[in-house]
Amino acid sequence: MKRQGGAAVVTTGTDVEEVGDLDATAAQASGDEPADGIPAGVAPADGEPADGIPADGDPGPGGDEPDPGAGRRVLRVVAGVLIVALLVAGGGLFAAGRQLRDTPATSNRALTDSEATTRVAGDVTNALGKVFSYSPEATAVTKESAKQLLAGKALQQYAALFGQVEKQAADQKLTLTTHVVRAGVTRLTHDSAHLLVFLDQVYERKGKDASRAAAQLSVTAQLRDDRWTIVEITSR
Repeated sequence: MKRQGGAAVVTTGTDVEEVGDLDATAAQASGDEPADGIPAGVAPADGEPADGIPADGDPGPGGDEPDPGAGRRVLRVVAGVLIVALLVAGGGLFAAGRQLRDTPATSNRALTDSEATTRVAGDVTNALGKVFSYSPEATAVTKESAKQLLAGKALQQYAALFGQVEKQAADQKLTLTTHVVRAGVTRLTHDSAHLLVFLDQVYERKGKDASRAAAQLSVTAQLRDDRWTIVEITSR
């Protein structure tokens, strides 16, 4: 055997067989040959990993592929949730709005209907001026006015007291004149009203100087036969 350059030459008689590089021959002899038929020291071609998996990471045949309809299903679920939320919010706003419209403040016509407020104040003012004004000669007229302008508890209380007043007026020659200074409507519905009334009353006895007094009343009135009738009077 002779060595020529880096190769070994085996001579058997006249034939010469070139075995190849010693290092490669040694590798083959030891059995260290790479799997998949790729020679040692040779890099795989670009885009072709050694394990046979494409470079972009996509699974090979038999792998799980992305479901193109999954994204659409998620969007439909999200849209459904948003619609339900909007409906719930809308119902809550509607209920809140209705509750606001039905509050005592907004249902009080004294704050919104000036014409009706003026009318009830006028009717009550006129009634109080008549039932709380009398003279010794005209108590019967006052009593009759009370029957028309008062009702319920107010009429019962007035009738019980006016018997005493009528006798005093005749004995003492007493005259009472009542003027409504101000009548404020605090609450008004289509058939009921509450008022705060301020009165100025002048008492006159025959042969004596007149005396003046102020009074404050809480009045409840009801609409009956298209006219406001006083049903309760409370002194304040």
